[in-house]
Amino acid sequence: MNSIARPFFQILAVGITLSTIGGLSPGRNQAAEPTSEWELTWSDEFAGSEIDRTKWDFDLGNGFYNYHSNQWISGWGNNELQYYTKEPENAFVRDGMLHIRAVKESYQGCGYTSAKLKTRQRDGSPLFNQKYGKFEFRAKLPTEKGVWPALWMLPQGDQYGPWAASGEIDVMEARGQEPGKVLGTLHYGGRWPQNAHSGSEFVFPAATSIADFHTYAVEWEPGKISWLVDGKVYQTQNFWWSTSGVQGSTGQGKKPAGEHDLNPWPAPFDQPFYLIMNVAVGGNFLGPPDEKSQFPAEMIVDYVRVYSSTKAASSLPSRGQGKLPFQP
Repeated sequence: MNSIARPFFQILAVGITLSTIGGLSPGRNQAAEPTSEWELTWSDEFAGSEIDRTKWDFDLGNGFYNYHSNQWISGWGNNELQYYTKEPENAFVRDGMLHIRAVKESYQGCGYTSAKLKTRQRDGSPLFNQKYGKFEFRAKLPTEKGVWPALWMLPQGDQYGPWAASGEIDVMEARGQEPGKVLGTLHYGGRWPQNAHSGSEFVFPAATSIADFHTYAVEWEPGKISWLVDGKVYQTQNFWWSTSGVQGSTGQGKKPAGEHDLNPWPAPFDQPFYLIMNVAVGGNFLGPPDEKSQFPAEMIVDYVRVYSSTKAASSLPSRGQGKLPFQP
């Protein structure tokens, strides 16, 4: 969940159309049966009366402690305005769906509260993560100015170093004031200021928007990641890079001088990632709300499903076309 020019401190950013099952509408609170290509490995249908704490933990507060630079980073590195809680006013299950709600209220020095759920515990221990596969969310999003919903993924461990050397996969993020489109983005490279990103937008057809339920997904395989909305691929990426170099004692990323300074392809996207869902308010990516922004502002999630491929592993393709930082 990142702005295009995201600050370095931020650690932070379906290829199958489901058929009707048992009389239910497509995609409503029932996991799809395995197909010849994909097999379900994990899901949350939000069928209970409360959030399943064996699957989700919460980030709390308005920032994080950066242990690499030994300092507190407020605003989650993006000058965000919300304070994340685990209170039912900000995150709850109702009628088989998860509600993540941004509320306008003064709390702990912030003007808004919201929630951020993830499949990794706050102490770093895993709840769920997976390397490769299909990662699918069905959700409807808020459309208020200054409200930033996101469905995304981070590495379970910083195998190649802190953000963005170990990567980030933004399955979907949206600016509430631009309801006709969503973004899918990769973040990679090295520590700031050597972080890099690439991505594309999906523009909805006329008469539909992020306010409607849509299915957002990535299909991730070795050396290639594709983004889908409602089962249609709108971008595929096969070029990225990762470096773990550091400039002396500064803690800043060091520009790689050649292939020998890069981690082996397809790093960093060759490690297990965990899932994140949140609604932020304000920040560098989209600006603050205004007097017309209506709160509470909700993202409603119908389900989250993760699949693994049933196809035989193929050989790793070479890095795709693109310009590496040491190339003229």
